[in-house]
Amino acid sequence: MGRSQETFNKKEKEKKKRKKKEEKAKKKEERKQTSGDGGWESMIAYVDANGQITDTPPDPTGKKEEIDPDSIVLGIPKKEEGDDDPIKQGKVEYFNHDKGFGFIKENDSQEKYFVHINGLKQPITEGDKVSFEIEKGMKGWNAVNVEKK
Repeated sequence: MGRSQETFNKKEKEKKKRKKKEEKAKKKEERKQTSGDGGWESMIAYVDANGQITDTPPDPTGKKEEIDPDSIVLGIPKKEEGDDDPIKQGKVEYFNHDKGFGFIKENDSQEKYFVHINGLKQPITEGDKVSFEIEKGMKGWNAVNVEKK
């Protein structure tokens, strides 16, 4: 007669499976007992006028702010007069003549723009005050038509 096919390890695994099933059944029964307080209604959340999540429904007689639909601006706001000046003023922060590029810092916004030697009208060096235009490049805004002041 052969040995039993059940080993100690198999018995332990079976015990663990049974124990998990029993725990799961207990939890399911507990949920059934406690869910008698409204079901889905107990899970509903409301948002008040300030954007806070609450469990009470909003007051229908509460104050509502009247909004004029004509005052809502859709899209990009119109440019102001004088915003469209294409020529900017700045100072050369860095320029490498061997590699042929550098950076210009605008006076008004302190924004730095990349400048390539092909965008120069005359040679520049670090510290020069310049006027320039900007155009969209592959990696951002580039300074072009750069002239010394």
